[in-house]
Amino acid sequence: MRVLLLLIFSLCAFSQGLSTKEDKDPILGSLISAKPDFSKEQVLGSILKGALENMHLTKKKVNNSFSKKSLKLYIERVDYGKQFLLQEDIKELRKFNEQMDDELSNGKLLIVDKTKEILKKRIPMIQQYVLRVLKKPFNLKKGESLETDPKKRDFVSSKSALKERWRKMVKLDTLTQYLELKDEQEAEVKDEAEKAKTAKKDKKKIKKKTKQLTHKQLEKKAREKVLKRYTKVFKRLIDEKRNSRLDKFYNAIAKVYDPHTQYLIPDDKEDFDIEMSGKLEGIGASLREEGSYIKVEKIIPGSASWKGKELAAEDVILAVAQAKGEKVSIVDMSIRDAVKLIRGPKGTVVKLTVKKPDGQIKVISIVRDEVVIEESYVKHSVLENKKLGVKIGYINVPKFYRDFNDSNGRNCSDDVKKSIIELKKDKVTGIILDLRNNGGGALTDAKLMGGLFIKKGPIVQVKDSTNRADILADTDGKVYFKGPLIVLVNRFSASASEIVAAAMQDYGRALIVGTSEQTHGKGTVQAVVNLDGYASPGAKFYAPYGALKLTIQMFYRINGASTQFKGVTPDIVLPGPLEYIDSGESTLDYAIPYNEVKPVAFKKWDDFSYDVDELEDKSEDRVEKSKKFQKIKESVAWYKKRKEDSERSLTLKDMVEFQKEAKAKSESFKDESEYEDIIVTHTNNKIRDEVEKEKRAEFVKGLRSDPVINEVLYMFKDIGKK
Repeated sequence: MRVLLLLIFSLCAFSQGLSTKEDKDPILGSLISAKPDFSKEQVLGSILKGALENMHLTKKKVNNSFSKKSLKLYIERVDYGKQFLLQEDIKELRKFNEQMDDELSNGKLLIVDKTKEILKKRIPMIQQYVLRVLKKPFNLKKGESLETDPKKRDFVSSKSALKERWRKMVKLDTLTQYLELKDEQEAEVKDEAEKAKTAKKDKKKIKKKTKQLTHKQLEKKAREKVLKRYTKVFKRLIDEKRNSRLDKFYNAIAKVYDPHTQYLIPDDKEDFDIEMSGKLEGIGASLREEGSYIKVEKIIPGSASWKGKELAAEDVILAVAQAKGEKVSIVDMSIRDAVKLIRGPKGTVVKLTVKKPDGQIKVISIVRDEVVIEESYVKHSVLENKKLGVKIGYINVPKFYRDFNDSNGRNCSDDVKKSIIELKKDKVTGIILDLRNNGGGALTDAKLMGGLFIKKGPIVQVKDSTNRADILADTDGKVYFKGPLIVLVNRFSASASEIVAAAMQDYGRALIVGTSEQTHGKGTVQAVVNLDGYASPGAKFYAPYGALKLTIQMFYRINGASTQFKGVTPDIVLPGPLEYIDSGESTLDYAIPYNEVKPVAFKKWDDFSYDVDELEDKSEDRVEKSKKFQKIKESVAWYKKRKEDSERSLTLKDMVEFQKEAKAKSESFKDESEYEDIIVTHTNNKIRDEVEKEKRAEFVKGLRSDPVINEVLYMFKDIGKK
């Protein structure tokens, strides 16, 4: 707390040195506080600088070297797609290369004003050009292409080159809209034909009712829809509030510290907490900003998105429409404004236009619902394969939950303990602890959950900026399950999940099986600081100041290695369907690097051991013979190639082929067949209604069709032979 007290003192000293004026109320004649002589940006800049330099784990100083890095991030946040700024504009902004730190301290933020001045010229120019382009038909046969990956583009040198980039972008949008309208039309014709066949209606009337639009009519309608969308986009860009511009500046500073450090502006800051894990109404998806785009980070179990099975992690949301409303593009929109459009009352419909990782564009309709918290809780089952002679307990942990406001509230470690007790009654010989797609949560439960499988000993080390490591250990002396344990992970297993997996691996207590070469690699912990608490009474005039989420600690394994950046390497790696996606801590800018501390003393598990080499050899043989795993390998190779080929042809013929191939491949990679030998004989959820019954059936089907689960049952058979 010494650092915190020093920070409070220094900030109070700063704000107390700034004066405020006092005037008489014209009516009451009493003294009132008027606007201070200093600006809100001066106070906020000082608070942020002090908090970042004193409280962040890395203790980085906001100086000239730091300034250069933050300017690069600032330019990316202003124009990630390289769609508005010219090379001459970048040259102007680079004059602030060593001034970002000064701007933060003095609160003048001249770079924000300069950016506004530049965009005030560029945006209307592009707007007028785009509106003019959309008035004329496109030549959809003309052979030309567009690079769609902003990272592969450069800022252009002239206005004419910028306009040409926009012409191609608008043409691509029109092509996509054209094909979407055509698909809708064909679906309508097919639907009406089926109705006519069933009702034996007059075919001539049906044909007249479903008369198809011509190519020219479809192209015109597509342009009209794109025009409506862009009109709203440009209006929003022109009307951008100062808060949004400040958000870009302050977060360009914050993100140089690490990817998880973030300034939260006062306006609707609760919208940044998109982890819909409680009793909320919406679609049930966790989102994140990535450049100009809003990406789906993960789907909340039991939510409307989870039920729909169409929206998935890593999908990019391009536009949002209400039930019967027009699409609103959310490209270049702040995440809080995008969330306002996506969220809504239970029972209402929202339509999301999303871009899949393979480039396919889809419109997904979701009926908003209450996010059922039950689906975020631990579930367990008994998996039997009589042919193999194995009876294994399965425990799924979606996240590490804990109600810190209620000491009697539910938590995941107690729920896992209860599951183990129930499974032991069913006489299981082994347990699968499934931590796939588990993004973490309460550190307390990582310690407690790991302790369920060992007698006693350290689970994780936690180090702050003082370099002193605290050891979190299991001390109860009880082992709740002594048999073989397999922990499942993937690239979306992070934080607390990685702590448990790492501890079980270090003790030799469990076999770690993953569908990626490593887990996510998030080995840091963040705290959220309300900045209003650091403003002196004289500076309260400008409150609220917002909040700062910043990294304050790092996790380490008991063997001394960090889970940060490198994550946990599974003992055995199976083919995973998402291996073509670049994700994980190592892909993020300014991620805190891997490092090590001293290992701590611990006693290895010695009841039995796993012959990893032999288990891996046998597994590889089965994987090679598995049709499901081979399909997964094939799909990863195809999606990876598709993802790398980011240049799109702008002819109708090529676009039709592009989408046709994507759809055909997507269908060919599907395999929902179930392993008939797997019997699911028990779950811990009571069936209360038809919805629960459907969820139960879906859960069971997921287990019976999962090639990883099937392969793990074979591993238990191999382990049992020892």
